[in-house]
Amino acid sequence: MAVLENKIDFVGFISVEHANPNGDPLNGNRPRDTIEGLGEISDVCIKRKIRNRLQDMGESIFVQSDDRKDDGCKSLKERIDSDEELKKMSKGKNTDVDEYAQRVCQKWLDVRAFGQVFAFKGDAVSIGIRGPVSLHPAFSIEPVEIESIQITKSVNSVTADSRSSDTMGMKHRVKFGVYKLKGSINCQLAEKTGFSDEDAEKIKNALATLFENDSSAARPDGSMCVEKLFWFRHNCKSGQYSTAKVHRSIKAEKLCDNPKSAEDYRFFYDGSLQGLTPEEVV
Repeated sequence: MAVLENKIDFVGFISVEHANPNGDPLNGNRPRDTIEGLGEISDVCIKRKIRNRLQDMGESIFVQSDDRKDDGCKSLKERIDSDEELKKMSKGKNTDVDEYAQRVCQKWLDVRAFGQVFAFKGDAVSIGIRGPVSLHPAFSIEPVEIESIQITKSVNSVTADSRSSDTMGMKHRVKFGVYKLKGSINCQLAEKTGFSDEDAEKIKNALATLFENDSSAARPDGSMCVEKLFWFRHNCKSGQYSTAKVHRSIKAEKLCDNPKSAEDYRFFYDGSLQGLTPEEVV
């Protein structure tokens, strides 16, 4: 596979309707928001969803969720040791770390995309790999309204002589919001991990379908959707324009005073970057 030769920047818009896009465990699992009231989806959350989609597509993924394990490994260390060559290299005191990094990048797509730290107890090898794909946290265009409802459990968890009293709890969700997602792919780092044009296409497809097979009680099917994805491919490794200028060229315009759905916005490229036009994926 040919290593990526053209810098890539991308911007997407995610709609949220009556869902919790990213709960904060330190705040009762309420949807994350800023002091200004803007909704937030962390970059770690977005990377998790990209990994899940890549795994759905049949790609080999190193950082797998416990409920999505497809190789029987119970930990990252166990996943390393499942490869006999890597296991042997990780124990060797004179291991070539560049060779080790090359092998893990070839084996797992998320490692050559996002990078990874390999430092496990008992291993002689300790390295950090920087990946070419970088993501910003996604923030809502406008402040979001967070709804909280009380819920109950009216079934016994264990057999008892009498019915237990209902357990009270809270459920939180964003009433409606549109979040702006931004990211880029660096060619210089792609050279180091072997990240290719084909890999970039896989990342693009994962972003376009980010919420497929992602439903839960907090995110029912259809409650979150990638409404638009703008994909910029520069004509050189360093890029025709800075990533900041590219990201600022994508706008969201309100079509009414009180937007209640994604149809109440227009997402567009303002045409300010001469010689650079995005592919509109969705």
